Amino acid sequence: MARLDESRKFIPVNIAVLTVSDTRTAANDTSGDTLAARVAGAGHMLAARAIERDDADAVCKILQAWIADPAIDVVITTGGTGITGRDVTPEAFARVLEKTIEGFGELFRMLSFQKIGTSTMQSRAIGGVAGGTYLFALPGSTGAVKDGWDDILVWQLDNRHRPCNLVELMPRLQEHLRAAE
Repeated sequence: MARLDESRKFIPVNIAVLTVSDTRTAANDTSGDTLAARVAGAGHMLAARAIERDDADAVCKILQAWIADPAIDVVITTGGTGITGRDVTPEAFARVLEKTIEGFGELFRMLSFQKIGTSTMQSRAIGGVAGGTYLFALPGSTGAVKDGWDDILVWQLDNRHRPCNLVELMPRLQEHLRAAE
């Protein structure tokens, strides 16, 4: 179970939030609003926020820009992870990821199964790393965003989480580049 070591000082990370949708706007982006509020509520910085249509090229372009931005540590998307013809977020991720974090999608679906049963098999939630930046794709429902953040990401993006967390690995994400120098 999640455990925080309160003797460690909290380290906020810079998180960008991208909503992938043909129908959401700033006025009705409840999933993006929920995620942004949870990011800030946990003490992290909302480094960027955008809404992009279900277009793999357009999503990929934003991901690449945010990966290249040293002021962004983590990108979390909401939407476009289903199996319909317009759902292209995992395909955009595949174009940019250097390494996948298979356990993220597996854990998300395991936790989601407890709430929505076998319908969770329709989710293609995915996580990974590119250019020293963590990337996570969550489904577009507000419930899925809450599940992904509250049950997984809030813990792994807190350096006080024990026995280990993603924040303490951040300085090592680009070791392969230093080895090549």
